[in-house]
Amino acid sequence: MNISLLLAQRFRKSKSGNRYTSFVSFSSTLGIGLGCFVLIVLLSVMNGFERELRDRLLAIIPHGELFSVSQSGIQDWQAYQHSLSQDPRVASVEPYTKITGMIQQGTELKAVELTGIQVGQTVPARWYREIEQQDWLRLEQQPDGVLLGRGIASKLGLSTGDKITVVIPSVTEDLTFTAPKNLYLTLTGTVSLGGELDNLIGIMHLQTASEAAGIASGAQGLRFQLQDPFSAYSVIREIGYTFPQAVYMSDWTRTQGHLYDDIRLVRVVVYIALTLVIAVACFNIVSSLVMAVKEKQASIAILKTMGATDSQIRMAFMYQGMLNGVIGVFWGTLLAVITAPNLSNWIGALESLLGVKVLSGDIYFIDFLPSQLSWIDVLMTVVVALTLSVLATLYPAHKAAVIAPARALH
Repeated sequence: MNISLLLAQRFRKSKSGNRYTSFVSFSSTLGIGLGCFVLIVLLSVMNGFERELRDRLLAIIPHGELFSVSQSGIQDWQAYQHSLSQDPRVASVEPYTKITGMIQQGTELKAVELTGIQVGQTVPARWYREIEQQDWLRLEQQPDGVLLGRGIASKLGLSTGDKITVVIPSVTEDLTFTAPKNLYLTLTGTVSLGGELDNLIGIMHLQTASEAAGIASGAQGLRFQLQDPFSAYSVIREIGYTFPQAVYMSDWTRTQGHLYDDIRLVRVVVYIALTLVIAVACFNIVSSLVMAVKEKQASIAILKTMGATDSQIRMAFMYQGMLNGVIGVFWGTLLAVITAPNLSNWIGALESLLGVKVLSGDIYFIDFLPSQLSWIDVLMTVVVALTLSVLATLYPAHKAAVIAPARALH
């Protein structure tokens, strides 16, 4: 066995060390392990939020929109829909008309944003989890039907089949307001998208919405679903700048981008904070090794008189400190790798047991704690923790290597 590694193991098992030194050494191992565990688990939670944002929210809301500056809408939108759908970056293109108004139910008023779309006989694949099949079929069969966000229906006490009145403001060409219009619709079901969208959104037939909004062309704009939603900013602007009509451009980063920015910000803050926690734990390695060098001065001097070189002594104490780091990293990473993939299920069971909710679906776009383990995060955490552990051993190991045998034995 390598003589330096053998000496490191002997020094760790030595009975001559005091309890305080052993406690400091143990606390460094515990701190590094705890830091690795929490860092990997929290990064997995951030990965989970990003996955749900991409697969759930961005699967529903349009990645980008082009809507006409003119009140008449997009002229010959069918041709543009066909040509733009040939772009390999575009997954789908659909016409839409958006109406903003107030739902009047008795004495209650609730703001709503109704989106008119082409309604087929089957629920679009991206909405399978949010809309019941029978609700969608009722919408398809009723030209005046509407699907409202679950939060709106709950607040107004609406149920399927109820008649609702939507008050729509009227705007003239010179941007002055006239008497508002009343749009009479029938509630055919609800849609649950999560978070604040449930308190705002509504879905209706494109033709009905266009007629109510006075869109002569039949569609106010075009909505895009892209192959890569994170390229929406550049793709929508490239398409918009070359569009032959005057249009406004919008993408999901303007409407929902704050969610993605929050996830990225929290991820960076978590990584920095917990890396500093691991660094503080590594300072305990410095403290324990400095005390170990002080206690082992005589042993080091004897080893040097027996022929041990400075590099062997230096490596012996580096190995001793690195063992603390390796043990902490191993157990912390192992527990994190076991916990992270099962975190959602465990938190769900805990919520059922205690009768509380960690995330409320009325506030956030999901009502559970997501988690997705990334092996890149695991590798990065292990590398950072081991690097800090090695750096923490350099000073005490150097102090051990420069001990003069004559002075130490005297």
